[in-house]
Amino acid sequence: MAGLDDLDVRLPSVKPRVAVIGAGWAGLAAAVELAPHVRLTVFEAGRTPGGRARRVRDAEHTIDNGQHILLGAYQTCWRLMRQVGADQASALLRLPLTWVQADGLRMRCPRWPAPWHLLAGLLSARGLSWRDKGRLIFALGRLSLARWQVAGDPTVAEWLDAARQDAVLKETFWRPLVLAALNTPPEQASMRMLAAVLRDSLGAARAASDMLLPRRDLSALFPEPAVAWLAAQGGMFHFGHRVTSVEPVANGVLVDGEAFDAAIVACAPYHAARLLPAAIVPPIVKKLSFLPIYTVYLRFARPPRLPEPMIGLRRGTADWLFDRDALCGEAGMLAAVISAPQPGALPEGDAALIAAVLADARRIVADLPEPAWTRVVVERRATFAATPGLTRPGVRLGVQSLFLAGDWVEGEYPATLEGAVQSGVAAAHALMQDMTHTER
Repeated sequence: MAGLDDLDVRLPSVKPRVAVIGAGWAGLAAAVELAPHVRLTVFEAGRTPGGRARRVRDAEHTIDNGQHILLGAYQTCWRLMRQVGADQASALLRLPLTWVQADGLRMRCPRWPAPWHLLAGLLSARGLSWRDKGRLIFALGRLSLARWQVAGDPTVAEWLDAARQDAVLKETFWRPLVLAALNTPPEQASMRMLAAVLRDSLGAARAASDMLLPRRDLSALFPEPAVAWLAAQGGMFHFGHRVTSVEPVANGVLVDGEAFDAAIVACAPYHAARLLPAAIVPPIVKKLSFLPIYTVYLRFARPPRLPEPMIGLRRGTADWLFDRDALCGEAGMLAAVISAPQPGALPEGDAALIAAVLADARRIVADLPEPAWTRVVVERRATFAATPGLTRPGVRLGVQSLFLAGDWVEGEYPATLEGAVQSGVAAAHALMQDMTHTER
């Protein structure tokens, strides 16, 4: 997505005052895009930037509030990280497309040009019969020939049935892929939205399908470099300030009674609905449904030494385990991720869940001792449910000078970091275009 400097926009002669409510990835993306052109103030209820992708602290450790995987296809993320001076080479471990389950599929794609890298990875994969490899290659090939478009908007499960994907392929390849990409079970997930992700990763240049695993905590990855860069640009920040009202007025917007020429509301949809006047909140905002992500942290007295920095389980409580000792230098730390568990599927209580995840980890590293420290982090509304036919609000609210941003705002992507920053950039562009039109 192009930046404001690449657009033919005649800016006002006096820099307008603009408020951004929320210092998550969407709000910071909007702020970075706007900073050279406006007098910027950012309000954030928390003490740490990053929203639902940030570090959290307890009495003993600093950890992330979840585990994220980025893709080489995330071009807007990479552009903004470069702009604020974030060091991608040291902050992220870049791996060619790798899919390793301890009890299932093992696939490693070579660094060959696309699509040969994917074909080679699938043909050499372990854990699938030659018949299943042929069915999978045929299904992906047909989707590619259709330019990654699907007729209508079926669920992923419906599309898989039509593509003759058998139970092994569904369980071993497709379900983990859909949960990782959309945090929505295949029976509920939109195939159109999944196809957009596949188009930009598997259907693009080889590097677009690379997996990038954070080697720093999520706040240090982009939010903190963005805050430092914005402060150097003259941006003002109010951390620990929970905005209570955003009201459009004749000449701009009032944020807790303070006058601004425009504002971008870049917080979760349920917070946006509370902040804004009811008459301008799009009805769909209150109809969005959400799914959780659980992250279970286990710290051991010695490094756990998983065989891969990221390894999955076909049959386990955890979907993926991450060796954060190897990735981030967090001594002895494992993180286990459970995406969109069905109601009643998990053991009740933190102690039972930790015991189940520890049993998963011991299936991979048999001699793991009892952990010295544990914690369960639950984002109960981690992502919107990426279901077929979903209507999402646009960045414009239908009133002058007030805009929305967030991974839940209209776009092709599901609730990912790339979807969040794309929405922030789109809101910034809409704001400047509308303001320019008003000035004329």
